Amino acid sequence: MREHGVAASELLAQEEVELLRRALLEWGGPAWCSDQLAAGMGFAGMQDLFDQCRRLRGALRDDLQLVPADWARLLLATEIVFVSDLAGSGVEWSTTTAISDEPAIRTLRSIQRKLSKVVGHYYGKVPNDDES
Repeated sequence: MREHGVAASELLAQEEVELLRRALLEWGGPAWCSDQLAAGMGFAGMQDLFDQCRRLRGALRDDLQLVPADWARLLLATEIVFVSDLAGSGVEWSTTTAISDEPAIRTLRSIQRKLSKVVGHYYGKVPNDDES
């Protein structure tokens, strides 16, 4: 069951939205992953991750409502692409995004705190639209 959506402007500062949008852009560019990792993040596979990242970037840009599962997938994809050197941008993050690690992690921690009530149902679970 899809829950009520919420727009980024209701939750996050513009700087936080821009970090999320930039992180999603890393997928399919410098960051690549397996179908298994994409599925673990709640996507159908690697191609779905790329497709959904485009959709989610647009939704953030246009301040459209996203359901909790989308917020959870978006957050997890951001966390992995920022930190992982094996699947994400990792040590190249600041080079590929022009965002230094220190401000990025401060902003990410703020995002995590703000989204905790929206994504809390998915802690320890794969984000799934079918769950309530």
